[in-house]
Amino acid sequence: MERTSKVVFEKYAIIQTGGKQYQAIPGKTIAIEKLAGEAGDAVTFSQVLFTKTGEGAYTFGKPFIEGGKVTANIVKQMRGPKIIVFKFKRRKKYRLKKGHRQAITVVRIENI
Repeated sequence: MERTSKVVFEKYAIIQTGGKQYQAIPGKTIAIEKLAGEAGDAVTFSQVLFTKTGEGAYTFGKPFIEGGKVTANIVKQMRGPKIIVFKFKRRKKYRLKKGHRQAITVVRIENI
């Protein structure tokens, strides 16, 4: 017996920000690279690569869709999990331990 849980969204878009691509679904919250702004501010993403507006209605950009935009609201500014970078050279007494936390912005997609 095969289980498949396939979620089909009626309306979504693929946006690019911070050098990465994200799936934008209305009402969904996503964590992206840090953007300027405070919690509650509106943000517009103009680098839209793909949109699906209905059943069988797709729009592809080359590379971006002209006039395409996705609006969102900033939920909060925060920092991601700590990443440990440990360098080691055997028999040389060389050990270097560094930590890094990336600044991220959590946004809620409003409309496409």
